[in-house]
Amino acid sequence: MSRAATVLRLAALALLVTFLLTPASFAPLFAPLTQYGAPPIYDQGNLLTLALAQIATVCCATAASAVVAVGLGILVTRASGAQFLPLSRTLVNIGQTFPPVAVLAIAVPLVGFGLKPTLIALFCYGLLPIFENTISGLHGCPPAVIEAASGMGMSPTQRLLGVELPLAMPLILEGIRLSLVINVGTAAIGSTVGAKGLGEVIIAGLLSNNTAFILQGGLVTGLMAILLYEAMAAVERRLFRPALIE
Repeated sequence: MSRAATVLRLAALALLVTFLLTPASFAPLFAPLTQYGAPPIYDQGNLLTLALAQIATVCCATAASAVVAVGLGILVTRASGAQFLPLSRTLVNIGQTFPPVAVLAIAVPLVGFGLKPTLIALFCYGLLPIFENTISGLHGCPPAVIEAASGMGMSPTQRLLGVELPLAMPLILEGIRLSLVINVGTAAIGSTVGAKGLGEVIIAGLLSNNTAFILQGGLVTGLMAILLYEAMAAVERRLFRPALIE
């Protein structure tokens, strides 16, 4: 990673934190985007609280997606579960086939308004990249390594936990990272059904024709997605690159 890229990421993080902690100090920048004396900074809720609520929602949904998708990926890559691959692929594709808005519309009558329908929509939407990357990672394990592990007397479970999953983990984490970033942006729609998040800011801007609000919600969401992606990439590099070099 170049020094310039690192400086740019740190600057973006500093800008995001500063805006969330002291949004009023940015009022002069957004004032030209308002009309008829409308407030330049969203004032119907705390921006930091909304941002943290959105991140928490995304992390919970992504964690649930990871558990289910990795579990399914392991199942269909075993000889005993290979026949379930078409069915599993069909199920995880549902989240991508149906837009999150449609999932919300189906979930609200079942679980009510608020956080629950948003979690369901994000959970479904985040399954596919993790599932496909898990399969690719497990299928990509070198046959010679698998044979060597079997020759050492490892049971199938020991081989999975001690050899296959560690080798597949970089691809699995890449899928989780992609799912996380996709859901950061998608989570904004949860505000349409009463979930806390930056979608409130965007919706308020649309309803009041306040471009400043729309821009604030969009920029903060975009910066969070980028920074989360880069943070996970940095963790992945720290965990796996030294092992690959050795």
